[in-house]
Amino acid sequence: MTEPQDDESPDWLSAAELGMWQSFRNGSTYDLSTSDPLLNDPFSPIPWGTERSVRARVMALLLLSGPTALPGRVAALKLRGIQITGTLNLAGGTIAPYVELNHCRFENEVVLPESHFTTLRMVGCAIPRLEAARLHTEGDLHLPRCRVDRGIRLTDAQIGTDLLISQIDVRPDRLGRAITADGMSVAQDLQADQIETYGEVSLRGAKIGVSLSLRGSRLRAAAQRRALNAPQLTVERSLYMTGAWVSEETGAPGTTPPHGIGRVSTPLHGTRLQPFECRGGVRLDDGRFGDAVDVDQARFFLAATDEVSLRRIVTPELRFKCERPEEGRVVLSGAKIVTLVDMSTSWPGPGGLAMGGFVYENLVPFGHFPLPRRLEWVAAATPEYSPEPYERLAQVLRNSGEDADAREVLLAKQRRRRETLPLAAKLWGYLQDWTVAYGYRPGRAALWMAVLWGAGTIGFAHHAPPSIKATEHPEWNPALYALDLLIPVINLGQDGYWLLTGGWQWAAATLVILGWILATTVATGASRLLRRG
Repeated sequence: MTEPQDDESPDWLSAAELGMWQSFRNGSTYDLSTSDPLLNDPFSPIPWGTERSVRARVMALLLLSGPTALPGRVAALKLRGIQITGTLNLAGGTIAPYVELNHCRFENEVVLPESHFTTLRMVGCAIPRLEAARLHTEGDLHLPRCRVDRGIRLTDAQIGTDLLISQIDVRPDRLGRAITADGMSVAQDLQADQIETYGEVSLRGAKIGVSLSLRGSRLRAAAQRRALNAPQLTVERSLYMTGAWVSEETGAPGTTPPHGIGRVSTPLHGTRLQPFECRGGVRLDDGRFGDAVDVDQARFFLAATDEVSLRRIVTPELRFKCERPEEGRVVLSGAKIVTLVDMSTSWPGPGGLAMGGFVYENLVPFGHFPLPRRLEWVAAATPEYSPEPYERLAQVLRNSGEDADAREVLLAKQRRRRETLPLAAKLWGYLQDWTVAYGYRPGRAALWMAVLWGAGTIGFAHHAPPSIKATEHPEWNPALYALDLLIPVINLGQDGYWLLTGGWQWAAATLVILGWILATTVATGASRLLRRG
């Protein structure tokens, strides 16, 4: 018997496998789908017959040691509506042909650790599990609209261009993780719009070359895990946790283009907004984002112990315009941001916000955000008195030319500080607040000075005291005498020449004491203003 040539098909292939073999050689799509949409749905419980099934080991033979292409063709594995039986194991292999699977069904998990692909596309496929640690692709990895029952593992994977997983539906593995991609590197975009996950999405130490988009996605944490766990995440441009515009025509499974419509900035006819939803904690600690972190049209459903943690992140812009979380905390401690764009209705109440060491340079309120609400924002972050958030807010307001608002912030700081002082200091603080507002409202000091001066002038006009020395005294002037008592240090030539007795001595002493209180408080406030830079 003559041995078969390398480009001949083995004689043990089934009819479906033989068709796949021939389609591979000419680079065409091998389509075994039917005209019935229900029978074509890879997620339906209806079984597919053997006439639509190929063995995984035949696929592996084609991809690892396949025949040469027909003349003028490029070998590629393109399948549609096919069931793959057995376990597709390509671990450690180098797969040169282009691979595209549409609406296929896998019987067992897909095993791809340490394999090398040019481009791998699996669109709308039913996959029990995808094991692809240290996977390497020169081009894209596409998994849009797939359903994965026991999680995806992409730990330390290297994607040469884009990773597209939009509208994927992923259930957790035995450890409660839906997507494990720690240390993964994506050269360009990670598109994860409108995904549905039912376990933790782990991106610890991952690096994204352009942007990471989670527009319209719904992340649900498994027990004892976060919904999104991505400390030390690096995104060269922007992270989007925002809403997406969807419709029945473009948002239903199987009809949305792989790239989705998440980038639409204005609503289209017949669309609705699907917000980003996260049921469980979010951890982005120590992340680096080159352009922005955008949290807009988002909902966080947190338990009392959950956090949206942005500790020590660094980004030029944080856009925080989501719905207020009812429970849990938002943590900004140690974050460094140039511009904060926010809404007054987005931040949680007292005890739900932490921002010790939070540094920002510009505030851009979105909508109505009056100063009293901004002070409530600071108070919510400081259940125990801390001067730093007040001083940071005052500095940012001064830098933007809002000196009056900056003084109000510093006055609020003094009032918060007063509550921590002992009784004597607290009473002194109340006196300073009531008289001159700790020096932050100098007009009030001038008003008090004028009132006291007028009262003293009227009083002393009705009582001209005798001189101490008959020949050494200036001409009696009640207005100058009252002013001389009120203003410390400066001598106007009236004090010290007149003999006061009885109640007039107490009146003069009262003017002197009140004058010192007003002067020292105003001087303290003035020194704060001089040190503001």
